[in-house]
Amino acid sequence: MQQKWHVGHVTLILAAMAMPVACPGLAFCDQPWVTYEGGDGPGQGKHIVLVSGDEEYRSEEALPQLGKILAKRHGFKCTVLFAIDPETGIIDPNNQNNIPGLEALKTADLMIIFTRFRALPDDQMQLIDDYLKSGRPVIGIRTSTHAFRFPGQDKWAHYGNGYRGDKQEWADGFGRLVLGEKWISHHGSHKHESTRGLIAPGAKGHAIARGLKDGDVWGPSDVYGVRLPLPGDSKHIVLGQVMQRKGEFDPEDPLFGMRPDDGPPVEGAKNDPMMPIAWTKTYQIPGGKAGRSFTSTIGASNDMVTEGTRRLLVNGVYWCLKMEDKIPADGTNVDVVGKFEPTGYQGMRGDYWLQRKLKPADFRMD
Repeated sequence: MQQKWHVGHVTLILAAMAMPVACPGLAFCDQPWVTYEGGDGPGQGKHIVLVSGDEEYRSEEALPQLGKILAKRHGFKCTVLFAIDPETGIIDPNNQNNIPGLEALKTADLMIIFTRFRALPDDQMQLIDDYLKSGRPVIGIRTSTHAFRFPGQDKWAHYGNGYRGDKQEWADGFGRLVLGEKWISHHGSHKHESTRGLIAPGAKGHAIARGLKDGDVWGPSDVYGVRLPLPGDSKHIVLGQVMQRKGEFDPEDPLFGMRPDDGPPVEGAKNDPMMPIAWTKTYQIPGGKAGRSFTSTIGASNDMVTEGTRRLLVNGVYWCLKMEDKIPADGTNVDVVGKFEPTGYQGMRGDYWLQRKLKPADFRMD
């Protein structure tokens, strides 16, 4: 049983225990990641690794589509990684302990991370740590502000959200040190107040804002709270205006009854001051080199039905790679590639993934 909604040229679908896509061949199906070879375009010769793994906001849907856009429209080679159940080989975002393929970071020019509360094994964390020490750029999406969580005595505890241990440089963990903030709060009402992006004061000339105007960035996910001012040289690019809904709440609708023309804005403290939802920063972990990071707390799979949200992320890729001069005046091409049917964000019980049997091969480029 499926229900569909159409927003522009993107179809949203809520699939109850959707049937898996048939595998074209055993060897391809056994590969626990998917790679999109870059074609012609400014990104030719650059390798981007996109790391998914969150239980709620469907990063396993969002990052393959983002990778396809970056490969097909811009020429980047993109490798997308997933949270994988090691016994079944299926994608299972509820498995917090396994993201195979992080060896791809050894040749990556950019890491895009969209994980939540992962506790990865030592060999996988070492690959992330090595990447960050190299000072190569990072893009963090939504729950990546709280990308990791480890027990207090774990070797990687300092990466954890809200870390308060002896390694003082790592206070509040990966989110704060690398991206600029950890998990703070739902500033907007979860599933009831959407996010409308406004270009931050002083950011209209920034490369990441190129081709964007107020209202272009929109999503049904709510604004995250942050502590102001953000640390270091953080620069706000987009502010999140908390919007009232017009329609009735519908839990079976991937947009939950909200639409881009919702409004008016919520009155009071939620929008005064507005929280930044996209910002840049320089990061440097202890023992490592300095590098660029870009964070967007909007970017759930159903946020990406909006062209402006996709453009924000793609422009961020160019900025992170110091390719700002390649962003056209009217912004980057972010037309979706193939079929894009994002589901409504929510945590799924374990048997959902067992029955769906979703595998990386299901996200291959058509």
